[in-house]
Amino acid sequence: MKLELGNIHINDIQFSNESRIEDHTLYVNKSDIENLILEDEHIKEVTVDIAKPGDSTRITPVKDVIEPRVKVSGKGGIFPGVISEDDTVGNGKTNVLKGSAVVTTGKIVGFQEGIIDMSGKGAEYTPFSKTYNLVIACYKADDIKPQAYERAVRMAGLKTAAHLGNLAKDLEAESIETYETLPIMKSCKEYKNLPSVAYVQMLQSQGLLHDTYVYGVDAKQIIPTLIYPTEIMDGAIISGNCVSACDKNTTFHHQNNCVVHDLFKRHGKDINFIGVIITNENVYLADKERSSNWTAKLADFLGVDGVVISQEGFGNPDTDLIMNCKKIEDKGIDTVIITDEYAGRDGASQSLADADEKANAVVTGGNANELITLPPMKKIIGHLDYVGKIAGGFKDNIDEEGNITIELQAIIGATNELGFNKLTAREY
Repeated sequence: MKLELGNIHINDIQFSNESRIEDHTLYVNKSDIENLILEDEHIKEVTVDIAKPGDSTRITPVKDVIEPRVKVSGKGGIFPGVISEDDTVGNGKTNVLKGSAVVTTGKIVGFQEGIIDMSGKGAEYTPFSKTYNLVIACYKADDIKPQAYERAVRMAGLKTAAHLGNLAKDLEAESIETYETLPIMKSCKEYKNLPSVAYVQMLQSQGLLHDTYVYGVDAKQIIPTLIYPTEIMDGAIISGNCVSACDKNTTFHHQNNCVVHDLFKRHGKDINFIGVIITNENVYLADKERSSNWTAKLADFLGVDGVVISQEGFGNPDTDLIMNCKKIEDKGIDTVIITDEYAGRDGASQSLADADEKANAVVTGGNANELITLPPMKKIIGHLDYVGKIAGGFKDNIDEEGNITIELQAIIGATNELGFNKLTAREY
C-alpha cells in the first residue's frame, strides 16, 4: 500500500471573515467553527481561541490534539468510520496542514487531563507549544453524562480538523513524502537479505473514558490484528482517552507516529519493515493473557526477526507490555520496548509496575514524576480548577504569584511512549 503525504506548511493562524489558507497562514472564520460544533445537542456553549508559539498562554485541561488533513485521492477519507465512510485508508494522497493543530478542552475528567503552555519552562516539554493551535473549549448541556460529553468533545475536534483540512484539498503541496509497504510475501522476496521487523502498537483501551478507536471501533472490542503502517499515518486510529497527560497518545501522535516514520526511514536499507500489529491494553488478567498470546502468535506467524513494542499509559498497562515482550521473546524474536518511567520524584523508585529479565532492550521517554515549576501565563484557555487534582498535581501547588509546581506527568506529551518528545535516559 502506497501513501503520499503532501505538506502545506502553516506559519501563522488568524481569525477572518473567510476560512482559507494563504501565504502559509491559516485564516479561520470563528462563527463557522462555533456553528459546526453547536450542531451537537450535547454541547450548549463553545469558545474558539488561538494559541501561537511564544504566547503567554496556558491551555488546560487538554482533551485531544488533532492535525488537520484532507484526502486528495485514493480510497476512504479523513478519520474513517467516524467522520468519513468506513473504507480502508493508507493509500493515495493526503494533504497535511503541517505546523497547525486543533486542541480541545472541557470539564470532562479533569483530574487526568493536562496542560499545554505556549511559552516558558512548560513549553519545552510539549510538542504542541510549537504548533499554531485553534483551541476549542466545549461546555456540556445540562444532565449530560461524562461519556456523552467526552464523545461530543471528541467529535467536535475531529469535525473541526476535517473542516480546516478541507481548505487544502485543491492546494498544491510544497513537499511530498511517499511511504509504501508491499504485501508480506512480496516484501520478503524483495528484501530477502534484510532482517524483518514488525511494530507492535499497544492501544489504551481500559474503558471508563480510557479508549482508543480503530476505524471507529473501540479497541477493547478487538483482538490483535495486522494493519498497514500507512493506515495509521492516514487517520485510522484516533484517541478517545482521558488518561495521564504525559504519556497519552493524542490523535496527533497517531497521525504522526514517529515509530512508524523512523522504521520507514530504515526500510529497504538495513531492515525490512513488514508491518504493524495493533493490540489493546486490558483490565482483567484473562484478557491480558488472550491479547498477548495473539500478539505473540501474529509476530511468530509473520516470521519476523525483531519487534518494536510501544506502550500507552502506565501502571496496569505495564503488565500488558511485559507480557507482550516476554511471549514474543519466547518465540525466538528479539524485542525492543518503548515506555516511560514513574520512578518517584527522586528517580529512585521502581520504574515500571512489572518487569522481566527478557525485557532487556528498553527505550524510555523519561521520568514522569520529575517536578517542574510553571510560571504564570497572561491568558488561560479552559480553566485551572483541576491543576491541584490532575495526575501530577497536589494540594496547594499554586503559590501567591501564580507559579504552579507540578510533575511532568501533567504536561501533554512530556514523556510520550512513541518517543514523540525530548526526554530519555542513557546507560553510561
